[in-house]
Amino acid sequence: MHVCQSLEKINTMKLEDFIHQNRSAFEEEGPGPRVWAALEKELPAKQPARIVSMMAKHWWKAAIIVALVVNAGLLVKFLNAKQEVAYVVPEMEEMQVYYTSKIEQKLEELNKYPAEQLGLDSTTREELKLRNETYLLLEKELMSNPGNERIRAAMVRYYQMKLELLDKILTEQDKYHNVTPSNKKDVL
Repeated sequence: MHVCQSLEKINTMKLEDFIHQNRSAFEEEGPGPRVWAALEKELPAKQPARIVSMMAKHWWKAAIIVALVVNAGLLVKFLNAKQEVAYVVPEMEEMQVYYTSKIEQKLEELNKYPAEQLGLDSTTREELKLRNETYLLLEKELMSNPGNERIRAAMVRYYQMKLELLDKILTEQDKYHNVTPSNKKDVL
C-alpha cells in the first residue's frame, strides 16, 4: 500500500512537471477570425425584438389605443374647462349680461380720464375692474353651489355696488371738471 502511494505521488509530480514545461502549448489562441465569421453565417438571422415585431403586426391596434387615450385626455380637459356662471345657473345669464355691459360701459367712460386726473391709486383701479378678486370668489362659490340663494343675492349686490361706485366716481369727475351732460362728449 505504501509503495502504491509513492508511485502515485511520483506520477503526479511527473504530470505536474510536464504541465509546467508545456504550459504554452496548452494555451492556444483559439479559432481565427475566419472560423468565427463562418460560424456567424451558420447562426440563424437575428430576429427583431419581440415588442417591435408585435407592434409591426398589430400597429392598427396600437393606433386605436393612442387615439382613445388622446380622446380621453381631450374629454377630461373639456370637462375641467372653466364653465361660465351662465351655463351653471342659466337664470343668472340675463342679469350677468345686463350688469356686465353697464359696468364695462362705465369703466370705458372712466378710462377716458387721465390717470393723474382721477386721483385713484393702483389698488383702487384694480378693485374697479369687473372681474376682481371679489367677483372671482363669488363666481367660484356660485359654481360650487348653484342653488344657493345667498350667493346669488351676493352676486347681484356685487354688480349693483360696482355700478353705484362707478357712477359716484364719474359724477365727481364731472363736477370737478364742470362737465354737463350736454358738453360731456366734448370733454371726453
